[in-house]
Amino acid sequence: MGGNEMKYIQHAFDTNWIAPAGDNIAGFEQDFGNFLGVKAVAALTSGTAALHLALRLINIRQGDEVLVQTHTHIATVNPITYQCATPILIDSEPETWNMSPEMLEKAIKDRIAKGKKPKAIIPVHLYGMPAKIEEIMAIAKQYDIPVVEDAAESLGAKINGKHTGTFGTMGVFSFNGNKIITTSGGGALVSNEPEYCQKATFLATQARDEAPHYQHSEIGYNYRMSNIVAGIGRGQMEVLDKRIAARRANFDFYTQELANLPVSFVKEPEGFFANRWLTTILTDSYEQREKIRLALAAENIESRPLWKLMHLQPVFKDVPAYTNGVSEDLFNRGLCLPSGSNLTDADKERIVGVIKGCF
Repeated sequence: MGGNEMKYIQHAFDTNWIAPAGDNIAGFEQDFGNFLGVKAVAALTSGTAALHLALRLINIRQGDEVLVQTHTHIATVNPITYQCATPILIDSEPETWNMSPEMLEKAIKDRIAKGKKPKAIIPVHLYGMPAKIEEIMAIAKQYDIPVVEDAAESLGAKINGKHTGTFGTMGVFSFNGNKIITTSGGGALVSNEPEYCQKATFLATQARDEAPHYQHSEIGYNYRMSNIVAGIGRGQMEVLDKRIAARRANFDFYTQELANLPVSFVKEPEGFFANRWLTTILTDSYEQREKIRLALAAENIESRPLWKLMHLQPVFKDVPAYTNGVSEDLFNRGLCLPSGSNLTDADKERIVGVIKGCF
C-alpha cells in the first residue's frame, strides 16, 4: 500500500457511499484515464469482467471465433466461452514471448479459407512486456478485425511512448492482488471511443434503464467497482510510478547478478518499455528449471513456471490452435522469479544466492 488509501476509504465512509457509486469511482476513472491518455474508463470488478464486457460490446456471439494468445493466464480465454464463442489459440514469437504476428496472419487466412472469418483478436502483453502490437494492429486493419488488448499485466508499459491497452478498439486492465497496483480485486475497460465505456458501465450495473422503477431491456451484469475499492485504487495511483520503478529495479538486479550464468532474460526491443511486472528467466533445459525451482522452494522462496499454455489445458484441448513450438519451449524452460515491489536487498541477495548455488 502507498499510504493514502485509507484517506480515500475513509472518505467513502464519511460520505456514506459504500456501494458501486460515489466520488472515488469517478476520481479513480479520471486518474486512470489521465495516466494512460485515453478518453474513457469504466472501473469494474475484475479484468475478467472487463474482457467479458469488451467481447459483448463488439457483439461476439455463439458460434463466433476469437483469435487469442495461447501463452497467457486462463482469464484471457474464459470470457470468450462466456459468450459461447470459440477461442482460436495463437502461438508466440521468441522476442517478446507474446502473440506471433506471423502465426496470427496464418490463422486468419486459414479460418477464412474454412469459411469462418474471426470476429476479434486478443493479444496479451505478458509479464509486463508489450506485444508486437503495431504489427498486430496492421494485420487486424488489413482484415478488418477489432482488437481487444489484454493489458492486465502491463500497466505502465509502452511502445514509443504510447501505453499498452490504448492501441486497440478497447484495452482491459486488472488490479488483482498480485498486480503492479491493486485494489484487492478490480479491473478497468478503457477506450478512446467513449461510447464503449458508457455502454460497459450500463451493462455492469445490471443494464438498468432510465426509469423511476427497475426496468431492463437488456441482460446486464453485477460488474461495477465499489466506491471503497475505487478508494484503494486512488491511493495506488499515487504510487504507480514508484511501483514500476521498483519492478524494473528488480529486473536490473537479477540481470546483473545472474549475468555469468547460463540463463537469459527477455530484452526490450527498440522503442519498448516494459513495466517488468514479473522478472522471468529462460534456462537451458526443463531439468535445470526444475532444479532452480525446487532449490528455491527448499528455502521457502516461491517461484513458478511460466503460464501453462491454453492449448495444453484440459479444458481447451479440443479447440483449434496454431502453434510453432515457441511457447511450449518457453513453458518447459522458463521460470518466474520473486518480483514483488517490496522485496528488500536482503531478499534479493538470498534469492540469487540460491540460484547461483544450482550451478
